[in-house]
Amino acid sequence: MSLVFFSFMIPASNSNMTKASSIYQFKVSSLDGGTIDFSKFKGKKILVVNTASKCGFTPQYAQLEELYKKFGDKLVIIGFPANNFASQEPGSNEDIKAFCTKNYGVTFPMAAKVSVKGDDIAPIYKWLTEKSENGVMDADIKWNFTKFLLDEHGVLLTKFDSKVTPLSDEILAYLK
Repeated sequence: MSLVFFSFMIPASNSNMTKASSIYQFKVSSLDGGTIDFSKFKGKKILVVNTASKCGFTPQYAQLEELYKKFGDKLVIIGFPANNFASQEPGSNEDIKAFCTKNYGVTFPMAAKVSVKGDDIAPIYKWLTEKSENGVMDADIKWNFTKFLLDEHGVLLTKFDSKVTPLSDEILAYLK
């Protein structure tokens, strides 16, 4: 009696071919009209934060800026203004930039306003929030100032809800 083995090659679907394997494959528009290229941040941790100018958590901008100045050699912070929660970011990109500069002296990179959930979710946020995209976890964004931390290789480490402040021990533990 002889055995016959068959091997089948199943081609990958097109949707798998377009998925980003790390955050480094993303480029997004910046608040001032330029481009933020995530591949330029290789070797640094990345903290991605959805922001809003008219939110109870808006004062976190000050701590984000402090964190950026203190750990800028090994951490980059990218703010993503979004109007998904109670219309708390109604302004234009120009309005948001002026607000952040005047009130909080923000110097860390800020992306152009995006949607962080729903049918019009920005591709980078789809990647951050879906395990099928990022390979690590599903994450729900419940409000403004939700934070995603990525390691020096662009791999998602964890998510912090809005109430976790930028200078909290929970975040600082990853930067020591």
